[in-house]
Parts: sequence; structure tokens; C-alpha cells
Amino acid sequence: MPIKLVVYEDNARLRESLLLLLGNDDAYNITGAFANCNNVVDDMTAASPDLVIMDIDMPGINGIEGVKLIKQRYPDIKIVMHTVFEDDTRIFDSICAGADGYLLKNTSPSKLLDSLQEVMHGAVPMSPFVAQRVFQHFRQKEVAPDYKLTAREKEILQLLVKGNSYKMIAAELHISVDTVKKHLQNTYHKLHVSCGTEAVAKAIRQKIVDVE
Repeated sequence: MPIKLVVYEDNARLRESLLLLLGNDDAYNITGAFANCNNVVDDMTAASPDLVIMDIDMPGINGIEGVKLIKQRYPDIKIVMHTVFEDDTRIFDSICAGADGYLLKNTSPSKLLDSLQEVMHGAVPMSPFVAQRVFQHFRQKEVAPDYKLTAREKEILQLLVKGNSYKMIAAELHISVDTVKKHLQNTYHKLHVSCGTEAVAKAIRQKIVDVE
């Protein structure tokens, strides 16, 4: 079944480009496209999406506030930020608001499509620069206890923290995507988390892997 998707982007040209890209992919069913978040809760009720692509800098209610409003009412909707902003404040405000991914607008179309698929399966897509900023912020916070991860599980978790998709991890390690998913499920169990977002946050905060 196609993923129901909504796009928030105030730049009309970019919004149309996203709609063209995603509309030509049978994996998606675009149920809404909006230039701001001023009616975001009503938008969610009407469009009933599984996934939202969210710009940050929009007139009226901005994308970060939009994420908060969506997650308060519909916590299961996945939200990927799609923005030009690379500063720590917006990155961490987005994550704290509940965003499930953070991609810069210079992300290639193929990477964007891969990332949207990955986030629906529990991954946490982030542009490499963003992943590095997140790591630098948290790397001094905690020392990791021993979760008894195998070398392969740590290797895959490290690549996930760096913002790699399942497909990219599989290609890097010359294994199948299903094998990547199996290792990550084992990792989630050992870390006592339920999804990729929680695993990445814990790995960064507790310095479980080295991503420098």
C-alpha cells in the first residue's frame, strides 16, 4: 500500500518539484501540500498522512512548531525535516519537537527517496553534517555501559548514527538489507529501545560508538 504523504514547503517552485518527484513514485500517495503550518492539525485530520516532509522557515507557524502540534495529536506520524538550516539550534529544536529525520535541501533526489522509505521502517535519516553536529553536542554527556553489542552490531549502529540508510549500510558492508535490519533489531533489544530514533539518541548520548 502506498505511503500517504504530505509536504509543507512555502517555496512554490520547490514544492512543485517535490510533488513531481514523489508523484512519479508508486510508493507514495500525496494527500496534501501546504505553504505553512497555520492549520496543521486540521491538515493532518483531512489528509491522514503516514509521513510528512516539513520545511522549517515558513510564514506564520513555522515547521518546528508544526512538528510539535502534529506529534501532540498524532504521535505515530513520521516527520522528516527538509531545510537549508544547519545551525545547532534548529537541529536540536527539531529533534526535541519530535522530528524523525533531518535532511538538508541539498540532499540528492535518490537519497531523499531512500531516506523517506527508511524512516518508515524505524531508521533516522540525517544529512552527514547534521549527524556530526548531533554527535559533537552529546559526545561528552555520558559514558556508555556495556550493552554487549557484537562488533558487527556496533559497526552497523555507527553507520546508522552517521545518517546512512539501510541500503547504504548494506552496500558499505556488503550484506543484504534484511541482514542490516536483523542486526538492528538485535541492537534495539540490547539497548532497550524500540526504534532507530531512540537507538541513535542513546548511542550518541552514551558514546556507544565512535563516529568521529
